[in-house]
Amino acid sequence: MLPDVLAALPVRPFAVMNAVGLVAFALVGATKAIREQFDLFGVTVVGLATAFAGGATRDVLVGRVPLVLRSFGEISLALVGVALAVCAHVALDAADEHPATLAADGVGLAAFATTGAIVATNAGVSGFGVVAVATINAVGGGALADILLGRQPFVLFDDFYASCALLGGLAYWLTAGIGGHPGPAAAVCAGVTVCTRLLAVSLDWHLPTAQRLGRRWRRRR
Repeated sequence: MLPDVLAALPVRPFAVMNAVGLVAFALVGATKAIREQFDLFGVTVVGLATAFAGGATRDVLVGRVPLVLRSFGEISLALVGVALAVCAHVALDAADEHPATLAADGVGLAAFATTGAIVATNAGVSGFGVVAVATINAVGGGALADILLGRQPFVLFDDFYASCALLGGLAYWLTAGIGGHPGPAAAVCAGVTVCTRLLAVSLDWHLPTAQRLGRRWRRRR
């Protein structure tokens, strides 16, 4: 029943998820820059980089001109996210730690994992390619933002983050293989990604490090 309803919707899953992801990630990136006391130009640069880096990498990987270079609407949506971040900082204390900002990060992660999976599937790549492009699309912007902020990309350590996008991309590939239409697959991908991310934040999930595994092994001996 639900797959039939989603398939009948007049909107394109890519357009919806792309718009949501651009606004959400521009907001999150700009909020990080505000916390580091960047000026408004710097805040805008970091916000736009967070919104566009993952999608631009996705497009290059599948052999097409990045969408941000072909559509002014992309810039407009990202600027909305930056403006929301500035307004949130004016209205709230510690806006970067506010639940709404954390939720926006999870929603943006889910949206961009979905757009990456859609583009990769349409490009005809393998299942591995779908999962890889979905993950890169979802985490590439945040990784570049961390570099601009002068720190190691947190996606590489200390958090269960990229794994959520990976699971979402895998869910898209499996669902698309069963049903064919991108609508249900997009809904499943977004749902899996955002739910696992919220669970990871709530339950403090972390992937093990080599050092932690080594300590456990030595204790057992």
